[in-house]
Amino acid sequence: MKKATILILASVFAFLVNVNAQAPQRKCGTMEYLAQQKAEDPTLEIKIENYEVAMQKWIDANQEYINNSKAIVTVPVVVHVVYNTTAQNISDARVLEQINILNRDYAGLNTGSMGSFSSSLKVNTDLQFCLAQRKPDGTATNGIDRKSTTVTSFSTNNYVKMSSKGGLDAWDATKYMNIWVCNLGGGLCGYAQFPTSGVNSTFGVVINYQYFGVTGAVAPYNLGGTTTHEIGHCFNLYHVWGDDNGACTGTDYCTDIPNQANSTYGVHTGVLTDACTSTSPGVQYMNFMDYSDDASYANFTPNQKARIAALFTSGGLLYSLSVSNGCTPPSTSSCGTPASLSASAITTTSATLTWGAISGATSYNIQYRKSGTTTFTTTTSTTASKAITGLTAASTYEFKVQAICSTTGVYSGLTTFTTLSSTTCTDIYESNNTVATAKTIAVNTNITALIGTSTDVDYFKFSNTSTKKNIKIVLSNLPADYDIKLYKSNGTTLVTTSQNSGTTSETITYNNAAAGTYYLKVYGYSSAYSATSCYTLNASISSTAYKGGDGEITESDTPALLSMFPNPAIDNVSIMYNSEKDASLSIKIIDMTGRIVYSGNYQAPKGLNSYAIDLSSFTNGLYMVAVENSGDVQIEKLLIQK
Repeated sequence: MKKATILILASVFAFLVNVNAQAPQRKCGTMEYLAQQKAEDPTLEIKIENYEVAMQKWIDANQEYINNSKAIVTVPVVVHVVYNTTAQNISDARVLEQINILNRDYAGLNTGSMGSFSSSLKVNTDLQFCLAQRKPDGTATNGIDRKSTTVTSFSTNNYVKMSSKGGLDAWDATKYMNIWVCNLGGGLCGYAQFPTSGVNSTFGVVINYQYFGVTGAVAPYNLGGTTTHEIGHCFNLYHVWGDDNGACTGTDYCTDIPNQANSTYGVHTGVLTDACTSTSPGVQYMNFMDYSDDASYANFTPNQKARIAALFTSGGLLYSLSVSNGCTPPSTSSCGTPASLSASAITTTSATLTWGAISGATSYNIQYRKSGTTTFTTTTSTTASKAITGLTAASTYEFKVQAICSTTGVYSGLTTFTTLSSTTCTDIYESNNTVATAKTIAVNTNITALIGTSTDVDYFKFSNTSTKKNIKIVLSNLPADYDIKLYKSNGTTLVTTSQNSGTTSETITYNNAAAGTYYLKVYGYSSAYSATSCYTLNASISSTAYKGGDGEITESDTPALLSMFPNPAIDNVSIMYNSEKDASLSIKIIDMTGRIVYSGNYQAPKGLNSYAIDLSSFTNGLYMVAVENSGDVQIEKLLIQK
């Protein structure tokens, strides 16, 4: 497409669109930060989607537990105060105010009005918070970490979380909820990291010091609501309007929160409606995950509580926080908590459990049970290992360990393992270690095969049809940590991967796939194998779409040629281009007068490519991004809202 054509398109588009970009009041940078993470890791999107599927299955199966459990999870908190001025160095009292507010809000004790909504939509999430009383090294602390910095303002680049960049390093995120308080630029109130992005050295929330606590905080965000909101993101809660810029198609995955066109600002009472929900009771503007003023905040819903509960169940992303000793003050006579739990020499009926030895321990208590049951079997050991027998084949067990010194320590978190299947088999498919030697298998049929050595991999092939396009792959009865990949007909173009940990079954669904031959690769993670026990593989095809799977994908989910993250954008945007072959690209950004305000040439290797562009000098408004590849031009809209 010629330059003149691009300019004509821009001019026509300018007549059709009227943009009145207005800077928001409350400004949360979480979704902007998530978009940055997705641009840096193109696999993150599918990881999050896979977790959502698995989490919803857990919620559906555990409603009674979620609704009736009285167990309170207490989360140890460390507050890192990074200050450049005296005003930014907030007081200990202000930190305590914020902790009290978190405990009030997450217990459902906020006195804010539910307006026209039922009071049943304000729930106790069964979460509480405490300032840490011991550091990661076991010494005493008040849970407040301070540092004077020469950095005058921080952003979503995570520098505040790094000592080398003028901030403070995180404490172990598996044991502490890290909160950084600093001067945030760009008008940000705060930002957070979702647990699905990783519980690591950047996990936690960053809060603008102006909106932390009560005393000295700046209205209308002076009642502690910003921290409640941002920590909600750490607990996998999304904005109630689904961040779809008014399209009514986004979601926060909570059916008890009405569809909402966009964020709500200010203070409201009674019924508030919008383009997505036009009838009473209207939108839930009082929800902590909206943008209302602190004075309007009132509730988390039962669905939001369920999403939080999924994180803290055994095996959940944040389970380790629930068993952390961060809130327990150190004692010179205390006994440490065993760590590095693992299982080895696993058979159909036995296993050897091991853990890190505790200094001063004279013995250990070990409790184990089959996952999903309530009663533990208790045994003891005078060493840091224990062989157990009498187990059931092909079953998942969980165990924990407690050290006994001069005093009794606390139990560790639970670690799981799976016994081997009693099924015996003969592998009839070898040699099939390459795509060229892949063995054809029947669809909708269980087959068994063996990963017999550390270098063994298995390739299989099968075909779907034009009337049965939908594909589902299940890899089960795993004797070790096996994973699976699905490839298109050339044997090299990867569709998706399922990589669960341990001996958890692997599932891939690929709906609306083109008719043809597909290849499967079964392999051991980190060269895992079993010379005696087989796995089970089933490749199914159907005329009906499959639901769920650790590697779920639909043909329409394959990356578009051109996309952008984030959009709307603030100061940066990543242009994503999925090139079918190695190519040279021309990228132009055009304003609504038809003026080219950015132009650059890039090389695009075959596959998905990302190009970061600085928008800091651009003004608010609607633009068009045009990417030209060998005369073919792709055009998408870009909205800049600062």
